[in-house]
Amino acid sequence: MVRRLFQVTRMVIALAVTITVSATPGHAQEDNQTFSAYEITDAAEGFFGSTTAGLAEIIERIFSDLGRPTAYIEGEEISGAFVVGLRYGKGELNIKSSGKSRIFWQGPSVGFDVGGNASKTFVLVYGLNSTDAIYKRFPGIEGTFYYVAGLGVNYQGDGDIMLAPIRTGVGLRAGANIGYLHYNDEHSWLPF
Repeated sequence: MVRRLFQVTRMVIALAVTITVSATPGHAQEDNQTFSAYEITDAAEGFFGSTTAGLAEIIERIFSDLGRPTAYIEGEEISGAFVVGLRYGKGELNIKSSGKSRIFWQGPSVGFDVGGNASKTFVLVYGLNSTDAIYKRFPGIEGTFYYVAGLGVNYQGDGDIMLAPIRTGVGLRAGANIGYLHYNDEHSWLPF
């Protein structure tokens, strides 16, 4: 059962990467408007702690797939699911060209997904030039397997803006799902 779940999760993640990488914005950003791999790795290690195994490799992979981000989010979230799931988060959005601001997100999901987890989340953001542009829904496909602790990434996008959330968390959760996250400047308990 667990082996089959791993196989399904790998297939879902591979599908998500294939779909979202093909939707990557085609224009290159100026270096002074984007974060370097060193800046992102340094910020992520400061946020997660430098002992997080595999963090540098994940960041390297994201840079290989999507390039240099224009912004990033440092935050925390809670989520749970029994076929239908909910996720709530809050954090700080840091745009290279315009500074920091508070941000919240929530969203539903549906799939073969059971359990709950709490996560620290570091999201690389591509194609974002103003804070208001992120306040919308971003669809995504996710495969998850947390057993006490884990580290994972998935891609979300709407064609103009791409997000690459890196999550490390604790809990007991396994599954694969599809859903969306709605980012906004105010907290909301409504997941839609």
